[in-house]
Amino acid sequence: MSVNTSYAFEDLEVGMEASYARAVTTADIIAFADLSGDSNPVHLDAVYAATTPFKTPISHGMLTAGYISAVFGMHLPGPGAIYISQTLNFRAPVRDGDEVVARVRIVDLLPAKRRARFECICRVGDKIVLEGEAILMLPGRTTPAAT
Repeated sequence: MSVNTSYAFEDLEVGMEASYARAVTTADIIAFADLSGDSNPVHLDAVYAATTPFKTPISHGMLTAGYISAVFGMHLPGPGAIYISQTLNFRAPVRDGDEVVARVRIVDLLPAKRRARFECICRVGDKIVLEGEAILMLPGRTTPAAT
């Protein structure tokens, strides 16, 4: 993924938004399980998942949340942004083959500490699968050193 934008705090405005879309694959789910150490059979074992309310394996919720991080790190605000906090409310499962669209929108700017508050929503089709809020610390514009 290439960087599309990089904003300093001073460049941001309430209402700005960006998104990232990705189709979840079985390979993604397996790789996330390997990287995170979360091998819960609800994600990896179809026989086990059939005994759950989901009936089929589901993706890790944190994999879906990772797509929000992709928006922040690569698009809005872009490189240099640092997470301060994130709330996540998981509304529906994500399965192999689902295309997740993660969208973030600036809802507040906090200039005293160069922070921004974002609404975060992930959808599969018209269904919200994850929603929450994030606060990020942002870089300011660099200024030349005094001589």
